[in-house]
Amino acid sequence: MYTLSIPLLTRRSLTAIRPSIRQLPRLHISRTFHARPHLYAAYNMPQSPKIVKIEELPASEAKWIEFKKISWQDQVGKSRVWEAAARKTRGTSGVDAVAIVTVIRHPSRPPSTIIILQYRPPVDAVCVELPAGLVDAKESPSDASVRELHEETGYKGKLKFISPTIVSDPGLSTANMQLAMVEVDLKEGDEEPEQALDDGEFIERIVVPLDELYDRLVKYDQEGKTVDARLWHWAAGFQAAKTML
Repeated sequence: MYTLSIPLLTRRSLTAIRPSIRQLPRLHISRTFHARPHLYAAYNMPQSPKIVKIEELPASEAKWIEFKKISWQDQVGKSRVWEAAARKTRGTSGVDAVAIVTVIRHPSRPPSTIIILQYRPPVDAVCVELPAGLVDAKESPSDASVRELHEETGYKGKLKFISPTIVSDPGLSTANMQLAMVEVDLKEGDEEPEQALDDGEFIERIVVPLDELYDRLVKYDQEGKTVDARLWHWAAGFQAAKTML
């Protein structure tokens, strides 16, 4: 729990004290911050994340990943060795994770999508990403995509399409994923939903009109944030379809 003293000056209090405002002492209230991400947005935290120490991780202590030594023969029969990382969490679906492309439709607003901002210790940066998450042990990737979208953004939608199993860094890791397209239909007057984050998740969601997505990612890069490759590739493809075809 963190306590911070901040000035209080509301419209009601200003009206009440206007006649003698110069004679009154400055008013304060005590505002309490709880480090519970499902109650407060990622940007409303008592401190910025930071790296404290980096050290080697013994294999016996690794909870989520493991290293693999892969012995193989190349196309001319020469024996070779490859080093790779693998997740320990892959379930019965055979798919590690899902990422979600969202299309939000609203009666009076342009089609939009949802991106998220979160700090990633391996790159020591705030990353701009698609909503994404691991597939649970007995869960299908399709179910995981709808669940993860709701947890990370608060929005509930309908799955329209899910990709084959794909990889993003096959030279380093055995990790795979599927890319889902989820459509969210909103009505006039619908309120912004609450996120359902787990403890330890600090995720800021951003709703961006699709026509502005590419330029927004360029701006985030200029601000020093790191854009996830999957999101960038999708935005760049959308931009190319608009400007080059």
